[in-house]
Amino acid sequence: MKRLFCLINFRYLMVVGVLLFVSSTALPFGFFAHRTINRMAVFGLPPEMIGLYKHHIEFISERSIDPDKRAHAVPGEAQRHYIDIDHFGPEPFEKMPRLWNDAVEKFSEDTLQKYGVLPWHIDVMMRRLQRAFVEQDIDRIVLLSSHLGHYIADACTPLHTTKHYNGRTPEERGIHALWESRLPELFSSSYSFFGGRAEYVSNPLERAWELIEISHLKVDTIYIVYDSLMIHFPADLRYAHEMRGQAFNRVFSRDFSSAFHDAMDHMVERQMRMAAKATADFWFTAWVNAGQPDLQPMQRKSISQKMMRLLRNEEEKWNKSKEPTSRYEPE
Repeated sequence: MKRLFCLINFRYLMVVGVLLFVSSTALPFGFFAHRTINRMAVFGLPPEMIGLYKHHIEFISERSIDPDKRAHAVPGEAQRHYIDIDHFGPEPFEKMPRLWNDAVEKFSEDTLQKYGVLPWHIDVMMRRLQRAFVEQDIDRIVLLSSHLGHYIADACTPLHTTKHYNGRTPEERGIHALWESRLPELFSSSYSFFGGRAEYVSNPLERAWELIEISHLKVDTIYIVYDSLMIHFPADLRYAHEMRGQAFNRVFSRDFSSAFHDAMDHMVERQMRMAAKATADFWFTAWVNAGQPDLQPMQRKSISQKMMRLLRNEEEKWNKSKEPTSRYEPE
């Protein structure tokens, strides 16, 4: 009798899981991709740096997702992950001043905060990391490196550069998670991530803008390919249900994802490789600008218990947030 009850209960939960599936738009580049990009960036560093970063590679990879967790719980964080440059009309990169004060003067701070401050926040994080190197603060070096890598990866994600970040029409909704989460999870095991050794970036803010412009030029291609597939790919083969954690999720099928991936000519691989290379470049540049301090004495130091407690407390606060923050609804 007990066994029969458990079986019925299990089947009931299965049915509920199918009926209450989480759509592909709910998937949180995604957590998997951010971890991978930070991990791969470590291997582009010079000998003077790689020992420290390899020793803390698990921390640097895992904490890469902090900014996304924070974005759903802390007001003011979400807009650091994107810039909807197309809001500013035709030829937006010609119109937008690169320096923050000039951009505020031209468009107002409220406007910039609404449509995203990603390139300027990368510059802020870069300067913070440089100070951490100057002070030889191991806690802040590895944490800021991890978070800086996240924002650089966002700049290499085309859909973080457009107000149509999750579709221009209801039919396109879900494209964001497909591009930045589903495809890396399915295909990144075959990717080549090494883009060369870390190089010095003479103007980090300008480089951040370059990454965003390179990424934005790919937005139209993403939508052209997606729309074409939605017309020609059999409707009954577009989606599947997969177990993720303890629930069934409605996701784009492997066949549809593969067709999308191939039709974009492995764009996701190229963008992830660019993100890993750029992340290594920025870490290296922060170290050089700090005077190239000797990292050998810090190489085997552990993250302090104080820092670990702080991170645990922050995460508890994020998880308890009752009113998740989010970006504005697209026009």
